[in-house]
Amino acid sequence: MKLLDQVRDVIRKKHYSIRTEQAYVDWIRRYILFHKKRHPKDMGEKEISQYISFLATAKNVAASTQNQALNALVFLYKQVLHIELGEFGQTERAKKPERLPTVMTKKEVGRVLASMSGMHQLMAKLLYGCGLRLMECVRLRVKDMEFEQNQLFVRDGKGMKDRSTMLPVQLKPPLLEHLGRVKIMHEQDLKKGFGEVYLPYALSRKYPNAAREWGWQYVFPSQQLSRDPRSNKIRRHHINESSLQRAVQKAVRDAGLSKPVSPHTFRHSFATHLLEAGYDIRTVQELLGHKDVSTTMIYTHVINKGGMGVQSPLDTL
Repeated sequence: MKLLDQVRDVIRKKHYSIRTEQAYVDWIRRYILFHKKRHPKDMGEKEISQYISFLATAKNVAASTQNQALNALVFLYKQVLHIELGEFGQTERAKKPERLPTVMTKKEVGRVLASMSGMHQLMAKLLYGCGLRLMECVRLRVKDMEFEQNQLFVRDGKGMKDRSTMLPVQLKPPLLEHLGRVKIMHEQDLKKGFGEVYLPYALSRKYPNAAREWGWQYVFPSQQLSRDPRSNKIRRHHINESSLQRAVQKAVRDAGLSKPVSPHTFRHSFATHLLEAGYDIRTVQELLGHKDVSTTMIYTHVINKGGMGVQSPLDTL
């Protein structure tokens, strides 16, 4: 088996997402090409350090990009080649800028949402109303919504963790209406011999019929059937996240906002507005799914920034 096929095989056994698979395979391929197609087993810490430093100095990549490349190479050596790595020596690391997250005011959130419509508006409201990450929203399944308890479950979120958050009451009617349309599409797929979705891990073997059950269907499905690149099966996948990104960008322009706003800005705004309302930071940490409260603490610096609430002496004249 070729090396990159071995990498794919190990990644799939460990249940990593297809995006992680694509990213890791790409970084490993670039690493091999950088060292003139030498086999990784004939290289080690020195060559890894050279490549990681090259990314920082010559390519000027972001710190997160460099970390992803390093993670891919560590995965290759430890999980695929079973080679333990030592110290990486004097590796040039990209500096991670210390920036506060961009946050919209409640009025700005309202203006952006009012500039959206249909399914994209519903998704944006979930991002803000539940504090979801972009892909957490895109990957929602019908069974993840508990309408009676006003609760929404995030399955296999960042760090492969599950969590629960609130389901805004005002979103229940439009969500139920939307799901009604999705169910009709699903029933039509079943009649045509399709109606199957991707199931995580080995659930498709454990529950052979689950992939066609209503509860496992995506809340925001694609309008087109597509071929799964891993199983080669024809399925209806979830909507592509780029369509929501484009819809948010257009809404921001239409709303006349000058600050840089992306779908993730709704999550930042969710956290900041909860803290402004007096909710405990530990509660916000749980709702966001942060492993460490220090990650959540950054939002305390956004509240009343520009003096931490201190009145300027100019305003006292």
